[in-house]
Formats: sequence, C-alpha cells, structure tokens
Amino acid sequence: MSFVLSCPNCGTREVTDFGYGGEVSARPASRPDRRELNRYVYFRRNVAGVQREWWFHRSGCRAWFIAERDTTTNEVKFTALPGAADEPQTAGAGGGAAGTASAAAATSGGQGVAT
Repeated sequence: MSFVLSCPNCGTREVTDFGYGGEVSARPASRPDRRELNRYVYFRRNVAGVQREWWFHRSGCRAWFIAERDTTTNEVKFTALPGAADEPQTAGAGGGAAGTASAAAATSGGQGVAT
C-alpha cells in the first residue's frame, strides 16, 4: 500500500514521510467517567470508507494535520491544518494526491494530539 499525502506546509510527499495518528474523534466531557475515557482512548470506528485522520509530517515540517481519506482506495480527499475549514478549497488530484483546505472555521471533533 502506497499513496501520497499533501502536507499543508510542504506539499505532496510519499506516505512514508508521515506518521498515522488515528481517527479524528470528539473529546469526551471535561470530567469523563472511566467508561467514556476508555471508549475515547481505545475504541475506534475503523470505517471502510471516508474518514478524517490525524497525520504527522515526521520527515518534513513536523506538523500535525488532518486528512480526509477513503480507507478502501487510499484516495485522499483533502488535507488541512487543525483549525482550518471543514470543506476543502481544492479537491485532491488523481492517484491519491490531496488538495489543501483554506484556513477558516475550526474543525469539528478535533482529537487534540500533543506534539
């Protein structure tokens, strides 16, 4: 499995330049009970289709960003920095390349991965 991602800072690179950070999911309440916290930390939807994911550009700018990717085809719909718009400014190009989203409204359901 190989595909390309478009880093919002550096541009298009092979997926081997990046580290997968998991699905974007909503944080639990400010004081979650154990069941809620357990669900947030350990359980993922793992959809066969389009989902939002965290990626880390480990061989480049070292930034965390969000990508919307079809897990069945590895086609990347768009990438954006956290806090950028939900809708992409440009759609991804063929072959799995991704466009970047414009910076605007906050992304809903951010996971808040620490750097």
